[in-house]
Amino acid sequence: MKRLRRFLSSMTGRLFVILLVGMMVAAIGATLLAESRRQQEFERQNLARIADRLQGFVNLLDGNPELRARLLAVGGPSVRVVKDTFRTGAPDTALMETLAQRGGVVAGAQVRATSFRACMVPLPQFMRPPAPPQGRREGERRRHVHDPAFTPPRCRLVELKLSDGTPVRLALEYPAIARSPAAAFDPWFLSLLGLAIAVLAYVVARMASTPLERLAAHAAGLGQDLQRDPLPVSGPLEVRRAAEAFNAMQKRLQRHLGERTQMLAAITHDLQTPVTRLRLRLENVADEQLRERLIGDLAAMQALIREGLELARSAESAEQRAALDLDSLLESVVEDAAEAGHDATLEQNCGAVLMLRPLAMRRLFSNLVDNAVKYGRGVQVHASRQGDAVQVVIRDHGPGLASDELEAVFTPFLRLETSRSRETGGAGLGLTIARALAEKDGATLVLRNHPEGGLEAVVRWEQPQWETGQRG
Repeated sequence: MKRLRRFLSSMTGRLFVILLVGMMVAAIGATLLAESRRQQEFERQNLARIADRLQGFVNLLDGNPELRARLLAVGGPSVRVVKDTFRTGAPDTALMETLAQRGGVVAGAQVRATSFRACMVPLPQFMRPPAPPQGRREGERRRHVHDPAFTPPRCRLVELKLSDGTPVRLALEYPAIARSPAAAFDPWFLSLLGLAIAVLAYVVARMASTPLERLAAHAAGLGQDLQRDPLPVSGPLEVRRAAEAFNAMQKRLQRHLGERTQMLAAITHDLQTPVTRLRLRLENVADEQLRERLIGDLAAMQALIREGLELARSAESAEQRAALDLDSLLESVVEDAAEAGHDATLEQNCGAVLMLRPLAMRRLFSNLVDNAVKYGRGVQVHASRQGDAVQVVIRDHGPGLASDELEAVFTPFLRLETSRSRETGGAGLGLTIARALAEKDGATLVLRNHPEGGLEAVVRWEQPQWETGQRG
């Protein structure tokens, strides 16, 4: 059910439903209309045949006065003379209009519905079959009346005058008609029609939505890797124009980011010389306390320039992905922290080998571990696999953060003095760089407070790129 709701909420699902319902309604409506036209034509031809029989018999009567009595006694096909009185009903306007168009003696005939007994040839008493029980007769009559596939025979009383003014009363029989059920309601027809329309609707929906899905996937990947290959320009005119516009935007972003990085690199390079001269001159300051404060400010300035350049390079890095043993990387980072005298341990391995950028991932986890040991009392690293997802949790034992600060700390150049000492240094870009590195490799980085105290940095890949043969 969840998959169905997700499919119906997508553009493919909505187009599929619209096309399926629309084409089914149109197809069944067209079939019903064609069936109605076919039935009308059938009734018209049947009415013409009945009129032909009546006209032929009347013409014989009118043209052969000497044989008229014998013809009336014998009758014609579905036509016989009426001598008794029968109850009549509504006029048969359809047959009267058909006869009026033919002209001649039958043009002025009056046709009315009458009892079917008027059309039955009377038999001698000794030849009449025994009458069926009343209940049986009524059951058969109801069955014929209510059976949609069978039209029972009907009888019409025709009153007209021949050319010499002789009045004639004739009983005209409408034969029984067996009707085939409408093709639009045939189960096999509906099944084949529905299957054909469903396949066609799905193919059309996929053709319409695939370019948008490809564009959305490329847009999502562009946020992780700005240097990725451009979007293929193919498909209908509108899709090609959208792809060309998207590729042009990607080139502009690449050029803009490259210019920014080059500008920061040039500023950093040009500042090295005056900063070095300034440091040498500060060494000559006689006041020791003033000299230490000035040197500290100068070091903060150098760190700010260095981290700003690192932030720009983290978004533009063209490092290629390679098979990376995540456990080995985490062990190396934890050992480096332990060798530096910090309380750092790797509590659990995950056994995942992913396609990642090795240098970028080392910077990411080194940054998070350094941040944990700097602001907390020791760090614990926990890696795990949850289905297809891979998660790395880095926990410290510091004071943690307020709930409204868990996301704010990723803002560039933001420092939280309430829980982070300014004496520890830094320019407020460490977590910003870490999130940029994580997102570029398809991961998410979030912070959360541990129930027992401390802060956790969680790096998670929902659908990582596994090395061939390593997935599952």
